[in-house]
Amino acid sequence: MLLYHIYDFHRAVLAPLRFTAETVQQVFSHPMQPLAYTGLGRVMAAGAEMIERSTRHYAKPQFKLPATVIGDTEVDVSIECVASLPFCDLLHFQRATPRHDPRVLIVAPMSGHYATLLHDTVAALLPDHDVYITDWLNAAEVPLDGGRFDLDDYIDYVISFLERLGPDVHVMAVCQPSVPVLAAISIMAADDHAASPRSMILMGGPIDTRVNPTKVNRHAAEHSLDWFERACISTVPATYPGFMRRVYPGFLQLTSFMAMNADRHFGSALKHFQHLVRGDGDSAAAHRKFYDEYLAVMDLPAEFFLQTVKVAFHDHDLPCGTMTSRGNPIEPQAIRKTALMTIEGELDDISGPGQTVAAHDLCPAIPPDMRQHYLQKGVGHFGIFNGRRWRSEILPRAREFIRRNA
Repeated sequence: MLLYHIYDFHRAVLAPLRFTAETVQQVFSHPMQPLAYTGLGRVMAAGAEMIERSTRHYAKPQFKLPATVIGDTEVDVSIECVASLPFCDLLHFQRATPRHDPRVLIVAPMSGHYATLLHDTVAALLPDHDVYITDWLNAAEVPLDGGRFDLDDYIDYVISFLERLGPDVHVMAVCQPSVPVLAAISIMAADDHAASPRSMILMGGPIDTRVNPTKVNRHAAEHSLDWFERACISTVPATYPGFMRRVYPGFLQLTSFMAMNADRHFGSALKHFQHLVRGDGDSAAAHRKFYDEYLAVMDLPAEFFLQTVKVAFHDHDLPCGTMTSRGNPIEPQAIRKTALMTIEGELDDISGPGQTVAAHDLCPAIPPDMRQHYLQKGVGHFGIFNGRRWRSEILPRAREFIRRNA
């Protein structure tokens, strides 16, 4: 499939247009330019910005968390990479003031967006928790000698990070990693592993996609694995370190994401243009902040993507009790000492309500007082871990659950 090469060529062809639009935008918005204060100047600057943003390649964002507030005190935060594997770095948000807070490992999704999509998740947890996060790498940036990466490798990575962080850790899996995290903890429980986590929080994850299927679930179920391989898999062009690696390209994933809510994204772009023309800087800045993150996507290893589709969306191996890893059965019923909390959004159109709470039925050995489920009214998928409802309603419950099981 040559689509990736065509896309890369198309980006190169549009580069002069993008540079020209950027120049026009800077000229017509410069404070020393008289036309910048006219209607014509604002329209020119706004139009040029729209062109520049629509043709830009959005690079991997960075976590911008220089400080947090603990009590009434602002505390500096530094980000340290404490472990590095070919496809993932384990980041630690080190607070300058030492505290004995619960240690939390956030397992970010490998589903197209970078871990920085969970910026708000990390920021809200930082005052009361010692936070780590999996920072998955763009497969296009991993040379072929880095080896392959599939769902079994993902499970191995989770176990490796849990072993590094020790037995007193709590795991928070956001969306897609709910399946491999539950699998990893099942393996550790069956082995009575000393580093098994104290608790796990599964948020909006596809544990059982047969329940209340969404458009995403139906799309996956209606197409064969061969179709996905033909339609979605491409090789990385020569301009990247991962040249010749087979991937599910980020730009294809982004196209799928945006097609699901095309009207909303088009309306948002139109409002952004209007805000620029009116000079509404705050609204324009909020739009840029969201889409700078949303439009930055990464490629997934082909073998990971295809295996995930097969296991979670075609065969439903985990809820059916047939999931294996490295030939070993995944047995959630072995989990006894790790508490379980599930969180869902009432309006989630990616992992529908009911799909994540299904984890409780798979883990009958967990005592009732170590279980909790919470359905947040009025939020969709991203609202589970981002925004006002996450900070004011979901986080307090998750924080209390973690401390109760510390």
